[in-house]
Amino acid sequence: MPESSRLATQIAAILRRERGARSLTQQELADLAGVSQGAVARVERGERVPSVPLIERLLAAFDLQLAVAVEPLDCHLDARMDALAARPLA
Repeated sequence: MPESSRLATQIAAILRRERGARSLTQQELADLAGVSQGAVARVERGERVPSVPLIERLLAAFDLQLAVAVEPLDCHLDARMDALAARPLA
């Protein structure tokens, strides 16, 4: 998966987590959101960067909404390095 798909990976993880927490199948989520099961599967695998309207429809099926934030480039890497540095060596 290309580096530019970090957003798709994050969206995929959120959808899988929320769907699992509600014990929904991909088909059930698709029905609630008014999309195809294939579209849900591609988004959950991170193979497709979904459009904003699609993200909004999928999240609305969970009674959630999209929130957007900005952060310094690669700050997620800094946080990950800090977490790894704090771990014991043994």
